[in-house]
Amino acid sequence: MRVRSEIDIETVALELYELEVTPPRDDFELEVKRTVQTARSDEVGQVKRARELYRKFGIDPTRVRPSSEALLRRLKKSEPFPRINSLVDVANAMSVQLQVPVGLYDLAKVKGDELVIRLGAEGEKYAGIGKEMVSVAGRICVADGEGPCGNPSADSQRTITTSTDSAVWIYFLPVRDDDIDRTAELIAVFGRGLVRMIQ
Repeated sequence: MRVRSEIDIETVALELYELEVTPPRDDFELEVKRTVQTARSDEVGQVKRARELYRKFGIDPTRVRPSSEALLRRLKKSEPFPRINSLVDVANAMSVQLQVPVGLYDLAKVKGDELVIRLGAEGEKYAGIGKEMVSVAGRICVADGEGPCGNPSADSQRTITTSTDSAVWIYFLPVRDDDIDRTAELIAVFGRGLVRMIQ
């Protein structure tokens, strides 16, 4: 699997394999508490990085929020940390802590051998989770051989489930090597998977 960009955006892409994704795990609760405390103490990464990314492409981040900021706002309002499954929970925790949007894509659901990061064309949409169609016209999106399948604001139906055994994880902003190491550690523990960088 390749991940390439047609726009001026610096991402970090990881391929996850030999995964064992489970329903939410009780032993992740400590990480949830850490994430919530970090969010409420304002020790998270800088919200402005994702906002600047959106503005760079003419997207108003107060109208269409990066997923990392939307999660942060939710926690600051004392709403619960969303528990989805063992791997999505890791992605949400890292996204909040680093304030970097994360995209997760199940490789069994991806069409073709590459994911392309680009701006959506007029009329382009994809099936979101628990929503109707998500419009990506003029917005940053991830596309496969059939068209858009995700963006840094809203998940798609091609995201991770408990039947996922391989996936692509995309950080939509640069992250430090230490953050990548921490991501790999959490994936190994809670997704029981291995990680390799995608060039």
